[in-house]
Amino acid sequence: MPESGAALLQADELEREYRMGPEVVRVLRGVSITVGVGEVVALVGASGVGKSTLLHVLGALDRPSGGRVLFQGEDLFTRGEAGLARYRRQEVGFVFQFYNLLGEMSALENAMLPALIARRPRREARERAGAALAEVGLGDRLHHRPGEMSGGEQQRVAVARALMNGPRIILADEPTGNLDPKTSEVVYDLFLRLQAERGIAFLVATHNPELARRADRIYRLIDGRAREVIGTTDAGGGLPV
Repeated sequence: MPESGAALLQADELEREYRMGPEVVRVLRGVSITVGVGEVVALVGASGVGKSTLLHVLGALDRPSGGRVLFQGEDLFTRGEAGLARYRRQEVGFVFQFYNLLGEMSALENAMLPALIARRPRREARERAGAALAEVGLGDRLHHRPGEMSGGEQQRVAVARALMNGPRIILADEPTGNLDPKTSEVVYDLFLRLQAERGIAFLVATHNPELARRADRIYRLIDGRAREVIGTTDAGGGLPV
C-alpha cells in the first residue's frame, strides 16, 4: 500500500467535451489535480463549471476526451471494460447529492447492493451492510426505507453503501447540498472520521465554504481548469463556491 500522502488519484490535463448538434461544448479544458492517500480534498466552483463531470471521469463513470486519469500511478483508461468495472466496484465509492437510494428497499438492502453486485454471498453482504450502517450511526435503522428517514439519515445510508467493498477513495458530489447546515456538518464529520480511522481519501465537490475549509486541500474549478487554493482567502479573493 502506498504511504500516506503519496498520490492516489490524479487528473492529468483532463479534457471532456460533448457534442450538442453542430456545437462542441468543452467542459474540462486540461484539468490537473491530485488526491493523496488518506487525504480529503475539496473541489469548489460555480454551478455548471464541470465539477460533476470531473468526478464522473475520475470514477470511470465517463471517459475523458483527452488527458489521463492515474490511479496509484496506473493510466486507468488503458484498462479494458472489465478492469474499469473492477475499479468502480473495489477501489472507489460514490456519494451523490440526492442519495440515489431505492425507495422500495430498506437501508440494509440498499447498503448491500455493491456487495451483491460484486457477487459476494448474500449472508456476507448482509453482515457487511449491517456493520457499515452501524459505523455511520444507523445500527437501529436497518429496516427503515428511505421515505421513513431524514435527509441526513438517507445520506448516511449512501455513505454506508459506498463503504461496502472497502474503497481507497470516495468521490462525493455535493453530498451536503440537500441538507441543512447542522446535518451537513454531521455528514462531513463522518467523512473526517472515516479518513482518520480507515485512511479513506475523499474528493468532495461542494458549494459550502465552511466545509471546504476543513479539507486538507482545496481546488477551484473555473473555465474548465483547476487551480489549487492557497490559504483560506485565496490570495485575498475569498473562497468562491
